[in-house]
Amino acid sequence: MDEKQLIKDCLRGDAKAQKRFYDTFAPRMYGVCLRYANDADTAKDYLQEAFIRVFNHLGQYRFEGSLEGWVRRVVVNTALEKLRKNDVLKNTTELEVLRGTTSHQATPVDQFSERELLMLIQSLPPGFRTVFNLFAIEGYSHQEIGKMLNISEGTSKSQYARARQWLMQRLGKKDLENE
Repeated sequence: MDEKQLIKDCLRGDAKAQKRFYDTFAPRMYGVCLRYANDADTAKDYLQEAFIRVFNHLGQYRFEGSLEGWVRRVVVNTALEKLRKNDVLKNTTELEVLRGTTSHQATPVDQFSERELLMLIQSLPPGFRTVFNLFAIEGYSHQEIGKMLNISEGTSKSQYARARQWLMQRLGKKDLENE
């Protein structure tokens, strides 16, 4: 696929090009949305809103870095905006030190299917899920997350630690069920 030509065609309003663009990126971006959403319907809403923004701002893409990375950033920012509107972090507290957040036995994640892990991430409380996705999956620093979510760096760290602890507990229970 020639990305420059595809983008030019999309900007001209070519419906077939827009469909090809959407079909190329939507499946992977839906996976991103699923990680931030509680359920499939919410993820579809995030995806729809994100692609409206992608098409509205496609002319701003400067061909620096990958097009998929640019689309992903729009999708993540759209999901974050929706989560901020719902104020998912309103009941969080900052903890400088969390005790008992490490597991003495590491559970091999390989034993779980991608679908099971996605469902587990989706079941995280919204604040935990948001910070976990941004830090562990998207690769943002806690300082960047703090700025994005209008929380302190310490709150980001504590939410991530709590998310890890919560996930490890669930992974441990699932592991025991499979024995």
